[in-house]
Amino acid sequence: MNQRSILLGAGLMGATGVALGAFGAHALHELLLQRGMLVAWETGVRYHLVHAVALLALAGWARDGSLTVALKWAARLWIVGTVLFAGSLYGLALGGPRLLGPVTPLGGAALIAGWVAVILSVRQKKE
Repeated sequence: MNQRSILLGAGLMGATGVALGAFGAHALHELLLQRGMLVAWETGVRYHLVHAVALLALAGWARDGSLTVALKWAARLWIVGTVLFAGSLYGLALGGPRLLGPVTPLGGAALIAGWVAVILSVRQKKE
């Protein structure tokens, strides 16, 4: 994982996060309210966008080539965690199978692990 791929991930996550937020607020608003899932959708969008911004910051940090192995893992974990966490919330909000429920905490664990990787990167030298 390099600066360019992290920046690409940030852009894709940012664009999809904004699009899904708008979709939920407009086209799906009534459906999400009827299902009682508006808060779940909004939570997915919030975590989606927060981690898009985190990836963008990490890509900026990587401009000088100071990516450690731990920071590369942070990027990977944030991307996977966002797909699992936010993706499962989106699926549940739209009436997807209940088996998506256990996926949400797995995604959350990946997001947390990404932040732990950031902490661990303090002790690593750049590659």
